[in-house]
Formats: sequence, C-alpha cells, structure tokens
Amino acid sequence: METPSSSYKIRLGIFIASGLAIFLLAIFIIGNQKNLFNPVITIKAKFQNVSGLEVGNNVRFSGITIGTVDNIAIINDSTVQVELLIKKEVQAFIKKDSEVGIGSSGIIGDRLVIISQGGTTTPKVENGDELASNEPVETDAIMSSLNIASFNAAIVSEQLAEILIKVNHGDGALGQLIQDSTFARNLEQAIINLRNSSQGLNENMEAAKHNFFLKSFFDKQKKEAKKK
Repeated sequence: METPSSSYKIRLGIFIASGLAIFLLAIFIIGNQKNLFNPVITIKAKFQNVSGLEVGNNVRFSGITIGTVDNIAIINDSTVQVELLIKKEVQAFIKKDSEVGIGSSGIIGDRLVIISQGGTTTPKVENGDELASNEPVETDAIMSSLNIASFNAAIVSEQLAEILIKVNHGDGALGQLIQDSTFARNLEQAIINLRNSSQGLNENMEAAKHNFFLKSFFDKQKKEAKKK
C-alpha cells in the first residue's frame, strides 16, 4: 500500500478545513436568522389571511429588523396563527396595545411582519402575549386599483384632448370666443373706451374742483380729511 504523499495530505487538510469553515458559517447564518444566539421572546398574532408570509421572514419595528417569523399554523378555516421570535433587548419598546400587520419590502418584494408603536404609558409586551392584528391588503387588489385608476386617467386625458381639438377648430361657445377675431377686436376696443372714459372722468373732477360753486364743497372735504 502506497503512503499518501505530503501534497495529498495538504490538499486533504485544506478540503476538510474549507468544509468545516463552510459548515460553521452556515450554522452562524441560520442561527443569526433564527436568533439562536440571542435571548428572545415569543409574540403571537392571528390573521384571516397571511398573504404569502413564510417562516423565516423578517419582523420589523420602527423600520428596524427585530426578529423573524418562527411558525405559521392554521387554527381553523378562517384563522391563521403566526408566532414571532423577537429580540429580548427590544421588548421594552413593544407595548401590549401594539398591532401586528403584514407588509412587504416593496410592491413585489418579500413579505414581512410590521409591529406598530403602542402607547407610551401602556405596559410592555410579555413572552407569549398575543397582539391585535391588521389584515394585509393583497397585492392583486392593489394592482387592480392601479389599473382602474390608470384606465380612468386615460379616459379623462382623451376627453380633454377632444375638447382642446374642438376649441382649436372654433367649435362650441368657448372655441368661437377664442377663435373669433371680431370678438377679440371688440373686447380690445371696449377696454380702450373704458380707459378713455376713466381719463375723461378724472379731467371732469379736476375741473369741478376749480368751479366757483363747487370749490367750497371740495375745500370742506379736504379739511375734514385732514382732521381725520
């Protein structure tokens, strides 16, 4: 039997060391996701529909990841219970009147659990407590609403385009007013006449002030204005 060469032993040692390092790294990553290395508490919430939530999804509080989904179980035909593992260090910030909701990291991102802030004077949550829940809004419902809104916007845009085309062609009362050059000239002349009338009125008032019969009246008005 041949004795293994030193190079073979070195390669075997490197292979074993690499495999052990990968194994330890996997244990660390899984343990970190499951909070196996940190003290945790369990919080429960019940939903009618978990909307694609899965075990291992993140739990967030005030936008910070504080735990993971540990278990999802069907209680009956209309209730699903979700168990959450929460870091014990944030227990003091989660109140008994906090609410649990299901959201996503984006419109089509991974589902996650969101815990809302409770009252400042409310007692903190305890291990095993069950919090009130908010039913999630399905992505399909959101997309359906966006499609309806987009369709309505397209209809309104089309109708506005038709109105502007008619106005540009002089159709309708507004179009006739805009496109009618006679109306524009008449409006311009009316403004000029109004300006001339105003100027003539000012000239007549100045002449009246110097009239012998009206001069005393205007002098009296000036005196009263000065007193005020």
